[in-house]
Amino acid sequence: MKTVTLRKEQIYQGDLLLVNARHPYRDNSRKFYVSLNSRYEETLLSREAANALQLIFQKISSGNAIVPVSGYRTLEEQVNIYNTSLKDNGEEFTRKYVALPNHSEHQTGLAIDLGLNKPDIDFIRPDFPYGGICEEFRQAAPDYGFIERYAKDKESITGISHEPWHFRYVGYPHSKIITEQVFSLEEYAEFIKNYRDNSRLIFTAVCETEIEIYYVPANNNETTINIEEIYVNQISGNNIDGFIVTVWRKNNEQELYGH
Repeated sequence: MKTVTLRKEQIYQGDLLLVNARHPYRDNSRKFYVSLNSRYEETLLSREAANALQLIFQKISSGNAIVPVSGYRTLEEQVNIYNTSLKDNGEEFTRKYVALPNHSEHQTGLAIDLGLNKPDIDFIRPDFPYGGICEEFRQAAPDYGFIERYAKDKESITGISHEPWHFRYVGYPHSKIITEQVFSLEEYAEFIKNYRDNSRLIFTAVCETEIEIYYVPANNNETTINIEEIYVNQISGNNIDGFIVTVWRKNNEQELYGH
């Protein structure tokens, strides 16, 4: 057992950040993003999200059928997109489909907009239908850490209109739990607070791999968490008030991803 000491600002770092109108993106640490591949060198994501996305494309043999439309954005890019949409589309449209600067998931490097490959692709609202290769992607995504972020029946919770093209990396098994329980990320952030170190959520993955998840509230200055060194662990801030700890009881990534 080892003790991990986390600073207060680390609640703003990790794969499980809740970024929305109420909770701005606040991570000022130096981040590194990678290109999806040689065809889309300008589309950047966090390394984990980019790797997972490539695994989904390989799984469904998407070829050129699906196009990445927008990945990581700087603050300046988000400001430009927001102002351009205000000018071209008006306030009501922009409020529905474009997040305010510093409130956009695209600034985290964990979000990707995808579109069906066709001659004219709408940058703000790309076509990503519930059928064909796009639906194959949608069904496979939770096995690799991605969720469809903005569902039609969650608009009053997320504050964003239905966006079938927008996917968010949260990591496995959180993506499976969110999808199976039909949660929005907002709902999941609250749900997981019911589980603490002495009452962990147990998720049974493929090959009987047990994954334990629990929430640790952040203290005013530093938060200490006791970690079992013999297991794989991940700690993510929630961008609100604490940390989500994930513990794998089997250290076998191939088993966790089911191939």
